[in-house]
Amino acid sequence: MAYRWSASLKERDVTDEHLFINRRNLLSGLSGVGLSVLMAEPAFSKTLEPNAWEDITEYNNYYEFGTGKEDPAKFAKRLTTKPWSVKIDGLVDRPGFYAFEDILSKMQIEERIYRFRCVEAWSMVVPWNGFELADLLDLAGVQSNARFVAFETLYRPSEMRGQNTRVLDWPYVEGLRMDEAMHPLTMMATGIYGRDIPNQNGAPLRLVVPWKYGFKSIKSIVKITLMERQPPTSWNKANAREYGFYSNVNPEVDHPRWSQASERKLGGGLFAKREPTMKFNGYENEVSMLYKGMNLRKHF
Repeated sequence: MAYRWSASLKERDVTDEHLFINRRNLLSGLSGVGLSVLMAEPAFSKTLEPNAWEDITEYNNYYEFGTGKEDPAKFAKRLTTKPWSVKIDGLVDRPGFYAFEDILSKMQIEERIYRFRCVEAWSMVVPWNGFELADLLDLAGVQSNARFVAFETLYRPSEMRGQNTRVLDWPYVEGLRMDEAMHPLTMMATGIYGRDIPNQNGAPLRLVVPWKYGFKSIKSIVKITLMERQPPTSWNKANAREYGFYSNVNPEVDHPRWSQASERKLGGGLFAKREPTMKFNGYENEVSMLYKGMNLRKHF
């Protein structure tokens, strides 16, 4: 699937000039190449061995269902995901409620094998099925002054037991800068291993941003808002010292309470060999130009 920009979106309007020029130079060197395919298949990804279905679906962070890793698989069965719609508003040409089935009918679903890293220094490899976020935003029509994208998770305490606690300020919210959101690697996932995405993994629609820590990939999305100013995010509101807006995987920036320099793959047991953490989770060649000139220790 070729990567498509909204006809109304100009890169120099939503991205700092140095990022725009760098990106334009990259694109000019890729004439005739399907960019989404190229970006989705970094060289290292061909050697990744996906985790088992059980690893992916039985060990999760999804605080809406509890703080234990096994809680989501245990309690998310209560969540009703049909019917489902996503409200897209803010700086778009066609605001409104988009039915999940209608979205799927307009998208080309593909599989991508992404490394997925959690801030607790464990990782897994997931074969996601879904489509580029850029294509969904294009459907709504991005306006030229949109610089950020805000996301919101379903709020339904009757089915999401964790929302009856004060562990976070509900509903869960997240955000991306516009150039991050429009990057070909940024994905809206609808499935795993070719099957519908399970409730505990964010059914029916979740974000996947593979170069960032897992908590950025917000689950069970019901609202997307395009705006000029940086939106609040749940973990940054809860503890800004530990969780920045960008949350890029960076072995040089430790969590205040533990090192992020190494990781272990889920499924190998507590004594699995730790591996050095790869900058941007291994996608450095694909995304580093987004942050050229930024102090990544300050903007963590």
